[in-house]
Amino acid sequence: MTGTRERIVTAGAELLRRNGYTGTGVKQIVEAAKAPFGSLYHFFPGGKEQLGEEVIRTSGMMYLALFDIFFADEPDLIHGIEACFASAAETLRATDYADACPIATVALEVASTNEKLRVATADVFTAWIDAGTEKLGKYDLEPAAARQLTIALVNSLEGAFVLSRSLRNTEALDVAGISTVALARTLLP
Repeated sequence: MTGTRERIVTAGAELLRRNGYTGTGVKQIVEAAKAPFGSLYHFFPGGKEQLGEEVIRTSGMMYLALFDIFFADEPDLIHGIEACFASAAETLRATDYADACPIATVALEVASTNEKLRVATADVFTAWIDAGTEKLGKYDLEPAAARQLTIALVNSLEGAFVLSRSLRNTEALDVAGISTVALARTLLP
């Protein structure tokens, strides 16, 4: 069983992913974590903002592992990209369009209003771009091309999450995957 702090972070991640930062209250988080209310402030004396930052950074590193899942052992870049977008579409369908990316959800809400959370989301996106550039570079892409493709992949995936959740279908993810594959084909040597 995980400790109280980990349960709070996990519950916070799920609720922020589904409801956003402003749509999630600390009472909801501790209830979902099955934790005493005071424990949130024990572990996160900075309250919701400190917890939000921890959730962003922790979730961001968990999502970073997806580069390993989709690209580490995949000998073919195109199949890795297709698998990434197909998996995202399946997750949305399986969760009735509730589970997308908590980083983008929070970034859209707070980038202009909360510098601490903006920096946390920027750090996560930077880590994703750096890791993706490294992983995609193994497919004989020049570093600049690997970086360009990684940014396009993240942009396409995050934007498609927004459209798919709103439209309640995965057409945007399908189109984003096709577009990212097309870009990859132009960048491959």
